[in-house]
Amino acid sequence: MKRYLTFIAIMLCAIGSAQNLNDVLRYSSENLQGSARFQSMSGAFGALGGDLSALNVNPAGAAVFNNSLFGFSGTNYNRNNEATYFNGFASTKLNSLEFNQIGGVIVFKTNSESPWRKLTLAVNYDLAENYDNEIFIAGNSSEGIDNYFLDFAQGAPFGSILLRENEYLEDAYLDIGAQQSYADQQAFLGYYGGIINPVDETDDNNTAYTSNSNYTSVNQELVRQTSGYNSKFVVNGATQYGENLYIGASLNFHTILYNRYDEFTEDGYDAGSPTQFTTFDNFLHTEGNGFSFSIGAIGKLNDLIRLGASYQSPTWYRLTDDFAQKINSTDAVSDINFINYDIVNLFEAYNVKTPGKLTGSLAFIFGKNGLLSLDYGYQDLSSAKIKPTSDPNFATVNNDIGNNLSQVSSIRLGGEYRIQRFSLRAGYRYEQSPFADGRTIGDLNGYSGGLGINFRKSRLDLSLNRTEQEVSESLFDTGITTPAILNKINTNVTVGYTVNF
Repeated sequence: MKRYLTFIAIMLCAIGSAQNLNDVLRYSSENLQGSARFQSMSGAFGALGGDLSALNVNPAGAAVFNNSLFGFSGTNYNRNNEATYFNGFASTKLNSLEFNQIGGVIVFKTNSESPWRKLTLAVNYDLAENYDNEIFIAGNSSEGIDNYFLDFAQGAPFGSILLRENEYLEDAYLDIGAQQSYADQQAFLGYYGGIINPVDETDDNNTAYTSNSNYTSVNQELVRQTSGYNSKFVVNGATQYGENLYIGASLNFHTILYNRYDEFTEDGYDAGSPTQFTTFDNFLHTEGNGFSFSIGAIGKLNDLIRLGASYQSPTWYRLTDDFAQKINSTDAVSDINFINYDIVNLFEAYNVKTPGKLTGSLAFIFGKNGLLSLDYGYQDLSSAKIKPTSDPNFATVNNDIGNNLSQVSSIRLGGEYRIQRFSLRAGYRYEQSPFADGRTIGDLNGYSGGLGINFRKSRLDLSLNRTEQEVSESLFDTGITTPAILNKINTNVTVGYTVNF
């Protein structure tokens, strides 16, 4: 056998279950990131503005700035994941430190006779989503990994997944994926990995398969590590008309980098079972770019009340995936280790369209003493699409999206109280479950608080932001139907510094 790095394109019609509604959820969500002041008030800035990260909520907010400034923030992300799976319970913690926000605004003031009082130009970079995470799932299950491979194998002619004469195992694995289908490729992997067998090994036309393991229950462990980011670079223009109206628009440029590494182990089979252990690892790498735009306005009803409204367009992503696998078991062929992370399936580029979002906002300004702000957001996730929609596999995924995802409402409430040079801040955040059943992913609740110190020409801000959400985490997309129940607790500590010019 030979070792080498191989890339091969898999046609869209052969992708199978490589992309699904989880891609839409992953790229539709933007966790509460941004500047320390923005996070400390749970992002409730739609009618306030005056913060660089507020451009993500309402682009008119840039016109609220009275002077040019520059700001940046860094965040420590703490992940705490508690997983319950059958009779098992496991907990993992992860810390990562990121430079998550940087930007600036230039304010041009017009002469006093013009109704257009000012024009602002702003740029801002935000880490919209940080994918650094790790979960550990362990438990005793009645659903073995053989079910995963059987689901793909049933119906596949046995002769179509057999090695040809003098063919290398890794070549056959790639060729079957490229020329036949993802399902046939997984059937090939299950057979040579020693997990499944055809009912009749003498018949190349055999389409029925059986498990190579005997068990009532098995011990399973999964380590899932993710890394990467969804970043947003905003180019904004805004203006103030008269004393009471602010208008703005932004062009948003998104960059995606996502890695997911799964390490699965299974044992505890019956004593007489041909299979006594199984390991099955998967690595997914996704990268690409996206674009969206947003428009908005803020109006002062009087010195006390401000109203805000904004629209963020759908985000159009163009993404590419590459995918690698490893498998081993008691009954695997001797050369199975040559199918490893050096053998890479490269998928054709595809498009994801995430839905647009509407936000309405209300704020009360209590002079120089403080403020109270409320944002309501609405997004219809069931309208998301993976394209090209003409592809039958994507049509199936889009049908799943329409049937399982729903309209999502979000509420953000924030307040600030000023005591001379110091500002005390707090906030609350709620996001409705994106699933129609309300259970696959639960509602998200979050709380935040923070402190700001004004040095006249500069400001130092500190925030603490905590969210909690219950999520059903599937070990695999098919075969093992019982998910683990995760309680995800994310705590961000952010420090930001702003300089006025």
